[in-house]
Amino acid sequence: MDTGRNDLLGELAADAALERNDFLRQAADQLHRFLEANKERIEELGGLTLIDDDPDYLSIAPDLTFRSRSRYLDDLTNEWVSDTEVIEGPAELIELYNPADIYAAFAEAAREAAGLGAEPTAADDVLEAAGVAPDETITYGAPDPYAAAADEWAAGQPEPIEADDDEAAARRLYDLSLEYQERSQRAESRLLEQFEVAAGNLTERLGDLVIVDDDDERLTLTAAEGFRAEVVPEDAEGAWRTLATPDELVEFYDPTDVFGDLADALAEAWPTIVPDDEAEAIEAEEGTAAEDADAEDLAEATTDDAGIAEDDTDRPPEARA
Repeated sequence: MDTGRNDLLGELAADAALERNDFLRQAADQLHRFLEANKERIEELGGLTLIDDDPDYLSIAPDLTFRSRSRYLDDLTNEWVSDTEVIEGPAELIELYNPADIYAAFAEAAREAAGLGAEPTAADDVLEAAGVAPDETITYGAPDPYAAAADEWAAGQPEPIEADDDEAAARRLYDLSLEYQERSQRAESRLLEQFEVAAGNLTERLGDLVIVDDDDERLTLTAAEGFRAEVVPEDAEGAWRTLATPDELVEFYDPTDVFGDLADALAEAWPTIVPDDEAEAIEAEEGTAAEDADAEDLAEATTDDAGIAEDDTDRPPEARA
């Protein structure tokens, strides 16, 4: 067996998997931004049917969830069976559909709903639709790609916010802080959702993984449903609250801490998965922490003994004995 060839193939497969995950993440983020930008339009339209070609069917509901229908031949009954599936978010939809096809379906569905004709695609079609003869056209030079990129970047930047006095500035800064807090939570929620999709096959194999199990919180990465948690909020008077969605999880957890705690739990359950250099660093850190704790305990004991000795000096010998 050619070991070198197998190593090359393995590295190629690993790089391809990383690129695929990165592509899916970016595509899901882009689709999420598109949906958020058009959320009010979709709600006002009451949803939209994107694909309706038997047996393929895809629609979007006013709450931005998707409905997909597939058809398959049942081996037992030898009959065709239709199955409708609810797709909760962009990350899951990107796993099933090509992003370019999704945007094309939105464009085509919107044109059909507006009663417009099919969009021209070739140069002759465009000229004919516009009523322009080919000899009336003028060919311009290609636009500067750097200028176009700069214009696109500038268009995406937020407009400066003005204020007439200190109170108005404070009020607008307060509103802006809450807005960006909400945006940050949405980004963190998408990050957890993307992780759940990427790790789906692995968690199905490993089963439920308990990440945190304390008196007031329990966090688990389940085999089938992703992250699930139970917490006791400070104002709940001891009542437990279940966190079943990424949006609910980010109210109590920072994704950075979640992923770090998950890695620690995995390393504790399977010590052999930790690289040697990281394992040595962890052991050294634990040893230093243990030494610091011992030193602190010794200092406290010494202080207590010294305090007792000082107190005893004021007592008669019989009492000290």
